[in-house]
Amino acid sequence: MIDELRSTILRDEHLALGARMVPFAGWDMPVQYPEGILAEHRHTREHASLFDICHMGEFRVFGKGAREALDKIFARPVFDQSLGSCRYNFLLNDAGKVIDDLIIYYTGEDDYFIVTNASRRDEDAAQITKHLPDGVEFVDLSDETAKLDLQGPESATIIACVAKLTEKELPAYFCWKWVEIDGVRVLLSRTGYTGELGFELYFPMNQAVKIWRRLLEFKNVKAAGLGARDTLRLEMGLALYGHELNLETTPLEAGYEFMLKMNEYPSRQFIGRKALEKTSTERELVAICVEGRRAAREHTEVLSDALTPIGTVTSGGFAPSLERSIALAYVKKNTLSLGDKVFLNVGKTPIVGEIVKLPFYKNGTARIKI
Repeated sequence: MIDELRSTILRDEHLALGARMVPFAGWDMPVQYPEGILAEHRHTREHASLFDICHMGEFRVFGKGAREALDKIFARPVFDQSLGSCRYNFLLNDAGKVIDDLIIYYTGEDDYFIVTNASRRDEDAAQITKHLPDGVEFVDLSDETAKLDLQGPESATIIACVAKLTEKELPAYFCWKWVEIDGVRVLLSRTGYTGELGFELYFPMNQAVKIWRRLLEFKNVKAAGLGARDTLRLEMGLALYGHELNLETTPLEAGYEFMLKMNEYPSRQFIGRKALEKTSTERELVAICVEGRRAAREHTEVLSDALTPIGTVTSGGFAPSLERSIALAYVKKNTLSLGDKVFLNVGKTPIVGEIVKLPFYKNGTARIKI
């Protein structure tokens, strides 16, 4: 029996715009609109694009002791997170493998807002609630919370206009604030998944159509789908759950050891730490730039210069901003250095690639001062 796909509240809006819908994480989502993925990608890099992300999960954890409890649950420190900030983090199992990568918002004293991947909502809820002490409350807000992402170098001008703020009053990078847009209270964070200046908006689900239409009133804003979202994140080398991160992967293998600060806080304990300390990392995530437009997809075998198998591609495709193909891959640790040549085994004629430093695309505006 095939499970029925869920739809976001904006499905009719997507269809009215001519979107092509596809299954994604159990949801019926827009992959592209009539202009196509390449046009949506370039529009995001140059102007601003609007993404429907209402399928993702949102939790609230609050009550006396919430800070200490979450610091023991999540791999990246929570105890030193400042009020008004949001932080990328990892939820691990006892084996140190990634249940999910998510973002934690510190919204008030002992009050946190957590944003999860759609496909991991139930697993995340189970793992978090299992380890919360008495007195700390957990509420799943996913079904009542809408999420829209406005991404691109012109997004600050647009958000400032609809929120009736100056651009300097908008939140700093990986910070958030409450704003009001046409009478709707919105949690606005300067975050995103594209490498460009951008904002994520959270507000009541029943206001989603109103806010969606309001933002699309701007002539430099266009709707964009999952296809462009993926090419944009790949150009930045950002991990995608189910590809670079999964239940077979640790954050150390994916290159995120620096975020966990295990050496800086040797006595800090969190779920999975003991396993990470005992396990030797035998593979590492690398970035590969390909000669030409021919792409190596997920599961493609990576060969050394001597044509010996050394790894597997996790994400790959054509990079519109670079006019060439790129890939992320796990390979045997310490077998490759920057500039080394590899071959991607796509058939009779392997693709030639070179190991490069992330991000692939160097001109993103995500961190610019406004």
